[in-house]
Amino acid sequence: MKDDRKSPFRDAHTDRSTAQEVPDTEQTRAPAYRLAFADSDFLCRDELRPVRLQLELLKPEMMLDAQGIESTIVMFGGARIPAPAQKDTARTQTLADLSRFYDEARDFARLMTEKSKKSGGLENVIVTGGGPGVMEAGNRGAVDAGGQSIGLNIVLPHEQAPNEYVTPDLCFNFHYFAIRKMHFLMRAKAICVFPGGFGTLDELFEALTLIQTGRMERVPFLLFGREFWEKIINWDALSDAGTISGDDLELFKFVETAEEAIEAIDTWGQSGRRDGIPGR
Repeated sequence: MKDDRKSPFRDAHTDRSTAQEVPDTEQTRAPAYRLAFADSDFLCRDELRPVRLQLELLKPEMMLDAQGIESTIVMFGGARIPAPAQKDTARTQTLADLSRFYDEARDFARLMTEKSKKSGGLENVIVTGGGPGVMEAGNRGAVDAGGQSIGLNIVLPHEQAPNEYVTPDLCFNFHYFAIRKMHFLMRAKAICVFPGGFGTLDELFEALTLIQTGRMERVPFLLFGREFWEKIINWDALSDAGTISGDDLELFKFVETAEEAIEAIDTWGQSGRRDGIPGR
């Protein structure tokens, strides 16, 4: 939120510019002379980690507030899932078969963005991890609808560049996975999870744990592709073992298509069926 109060003190931008114009001397070249907030070497010290964590929490929050973003629809999913046109280049046949979820993610984001635009385009804005695969499909679908979308990228040894469909003013970069995941969920009105790997599983289970433990309110929680998810996770075995309760299986719902997902979100909470729609 913007603070319109005028400070009586000289602002930091001015002092940063002034400090760059001082005479070049042995003293001014020394690291100790640098302004603390303009000293990248100082800010990257191990002791400054709490400050960096706070900065990564504050910067996206303040910029999303400035853009007027009120709520989001989260899309998690694998970076390696190809678009159908590129499925022949997939490293496994399974990835090639999963390419249909690229189109489903793109269609879902388009449909959701069209609905969002009808109410001003600031509610239920698509947010992805900003990378390739399912993430690209989500941002691309928002572009198909003529709307905006958010990308929460992270610095990695690979996949560093955000995809070209993220709205530039809503494209963020992170160092800390934990803060990035907080930003995914802070405005979330629904969570949609497409097939993916370790990163997707991490995001899936953190969000489910927050809801299960009451640390986050219940929202529509959709898993695209029942066959995929039931093959890699034995949900009923967790319940049968008692490590989760039977009610925990009601926190999410399986869907297959974009249209089915939209209907599930629109009708969430209206039924207590075992298919995953919570009764409360």
